[in-house]
Amino acid sequence: MTTNDYHKTMTRVRIADLKSHLSEHLRKVRSGHSLTVLDRDTPIARIVPYEHNGASLRVRPPLPGAPKLQHVPLPPPLRLQRDIVDLLMQERQGER
Repeated sequence: MTTNDYHKTMTRVRIADLKSHLSEHLRKVRSGHSLTVLDRDTPIARIVPYEHNGASLRVRPPLPGAPKLQHVPLPPPLRLQRDIVDLLMQERQGER
């Protein structure tokens, strides 16, 4: 399905189609089109053309006094009496 907008065309594509024709869809995005990714009929993401505004990504050093990563304590483990995979599966089934 294609929707015409004032300046651009937005195409809706299902996940399976995006996976099987990724290069083709990315060529459309490169040419200025936007894609809305659908999980079944639910929009979940939008892929838009990259706009280079001249600002490049800059990695900054850690702040003075920040601890080294290996010295940052981990949070305590969760004390669950249930299987975490079972909880995730129940959550995912609720969305479908």
